[in-house]
Amino acid sequence: MDFSKLNFGVDGDSITANKQWSWRVFENLGMATHHNVAVGSAVWYKRTLSCANGSVTTQDYNSPDFAGISDGWEPTDDIEELQKRANNCAVVHIQRFISEVKSGEYPVPDVFAFAMGTNDTAECLGDVNMALTGKSLDNNENIDLFTEAGAMRWCIQRIMEEYPLARVFVLTPIQTAMPDHNEKIETQINTVMRKVAGAMGAQVVDCFHNCGICEKFEVEGGKGKYLRDGLHPDIEGQLLEGDYATKEIRNNMF
Repeated sequence: MDFSKLNFGVDGDSITANKQWSWRVFENLGMATHHNVAVGSAVWYKRTLSCANGSVTTQDYNSPDFAGISDGWEPTDDIEELQKRANNCAVVHIQRFISEVKSGEYPVPDVFAFAMGTNDTAECLGDVNMALTGKSLDNNENIDLFTEAGAMRWCIQRIMEEYPLARVFVLTPIQTAMPDHNEKIETQINTVMRKVAGAMGAQVVDCFHNCGICEKFEVEGGKGKYLRDGLHPDIEGQLLEGDYATKEIRNNMF
């Protein structure tokens, strides 16, 4: 396949933002464009956040009063900043991606990759069976966008409906230096991510087990073999994940 004519769309969190593993894929395959809407600290789902000055709920990207998106994560009582953090989710990212394509800023994607879930909480995984109920997203009360299952189904289906010729991939989170965190990630992979992606016909790329980054060689809060702080890949880790994702995308394009 001639990847030089294909446009690459990407969404994710801090492990995907800017020029990390997805840029490596883009370069390895010699793709035409790279449109990345990943933002650090992101989750799949909408949410309500509270502070001393009140509470806020995720806005839609095209809302007239949309406050923006922030990758902040440290405690804050700034209600505007908190609103921007609440907006930092895949649902809003995908609304933004589609808006940017429609405006002509970026081309229609031929390949789209999601790489979310590292920051999702165990309490927000949701009911997969409910999330997959029905065929349409419109007026479907079973799809709870405040859960990982519901948001994941919505995001994948929106991309597939908007770009019916695009091949969609879902990358699992990588291992971190924290065993408890990895246990949470593996649970969400097995109970939500594989099931939703499989039901939607999206290819799962198992970075958690297969990309070469392993908890046993990483240091919580410090520099390990491939993670600079126990969570985020250093340059070598980014290249390793990118090379694995390259192989999986190249071998599963059809």
